[in-house]
Amino acid sequence: MKPRRGRKDVGCPVESTLAVLNGRWKVLVLHTLLQGTQRFNELERNLHGITHRTLTRMLRELERDGIVVRTVFAQVPPRVEYALTDRGRSLAPVLEAMHAWGERNASA
Repeated sequence: MKPRRGRKDVGCPVESTLAVLNGRWKVLVLHTLLQGTQRFNELERNLHGITHRTLTRMLRELERDGIVVRTVFAQVPPRVEYALTDRGRSLAPVLEAMHAWGERNASA
């Protein structure tokens, strides 16, 4: 992962994970892409409430971190698809653990 301007160096593995998953939308984008490759508009429809700008920013950050790959198909009209990399798919157990913990502790 490339260092980000204006941010301190990561001190432990948990911080490294949180640096990739920071924010509400990144986790939801990853969860959606775990279902399979999607086009931008599909992602936008599946992520109720996300703005076009926010989705674009999240996808760019995830691509920069090596979590998502963006594939552009040379056709008219242009087609762009987003998919998880192997590194991105390796986050599945983390997201599943977060989901399970949330279900167990939602009423607390």
